[in-house]
Amino acid sequence: MREQAVSDLPPQLDDWFATRGWRPRRHQTDMLAQGRAGHHALLVAATGAGKTLAGFLPTLAELIEEPTSGLHTLYVSPLKALAVDVQRNLLTPIEEMGVDIRVETRTGDTPSDRKARQRVKPPQILLTTPESLSLLLSYPDSITMFEGIRTIVIDEVHAFATGKRGDLLSLCMARLQKISPGMRRVALSATVADADGYRAWLAPDGDIDQVAMVQGEAGADPDIAILLPEGRIPWSGHSGRYAAEQVMAEIEKHATTIVFCNTRSLAELIFQDLWKVNANTLPIGVHHGSLAREARRKVEGAMAEGKLRALVATASLDLGVD
Repeated sequence: MREQAVSDLPPQLDDWFATRGWRPRRHQTDMLAQGRAGHHALLVAATGAGKTLAGFLPTLAELIEEPTSGLHTLYVSPLKALAVDVQRNLLTPIEEMGVDIRVETRTGDTPSDRKARQRVKPPQILLTTPESLSLLLSYPDSITMFEGIRTIVIDEVHAFATGKRGDLLSLCMARLQKISPGMRRVALSATVADADGYRAWLAPDGDIDQVAMVQGEAGADPDIAILLPEGRIPWSGHSGRYAAEQVMAEIEKHATTIVFCNTRSLAELIFQDLWKVNANTLPIGVHHGSLAREARRKVEGAMAEGKLRALVATASLDLGVD
């Protein structure tokens, strides 16, 4: 008997899982079932549990079974880098299955000619940020673009739902729901203390009973270690630069390391300090919001392909990046 009878996956998706030696996880099949039923849903799962794929499974299944040329699913990310990473991860199964599904990003980095084309001929899946979505909805022809939208997927919702960006996104969802009353709302989150609060935020009228709660399986146990300084810490003006040699030693022990810094200027300083003690000339990059789009995409791609041993970054990479 085919696994499709258990997971309700289309044959193409079923075969894609099988060729990789995978089976859909329980919370992924639960999200597929909620999508089939047309329900709003909040998925809470640990990092690395396959939340993003779970959120997109209903979309992929519907587009495989009932192809459409218009905008089907809108994905909202708190970070531009995360949207690019999700695009890369979505295109892998789409290309390997050989299905005709366009996935594009729309952020501040998107060229103006592509933005203009997206308004006339939108992709089936559009990945964006709250700010770019708000601007897109301000155009008079936005009704035409969004009138057929089926699903909105909000990733890492715990990171911004309760702030000003969350308020902006709430207004955008209300506008979208007015344009397309049948639109389904989906939110993905890491473990949170007040899941019902996020369900109320996600629900069209604040009624949590309208939003199904899907709990993910436990992820990998975190391995936490504190880097203790080997020498004396300067009284002032030291930031983390005094530990460059120790950090470099940790980088040499692992395949890929992200070194997070609080500010863009500090990221540049730490990057330079690490290069000074990089005796083996390991490939190291830097990532923050002030870099040109091409530079950021280059290091993001190199990290995804395993070509970098370390990346010094600000909060521009601290959510959901694979």
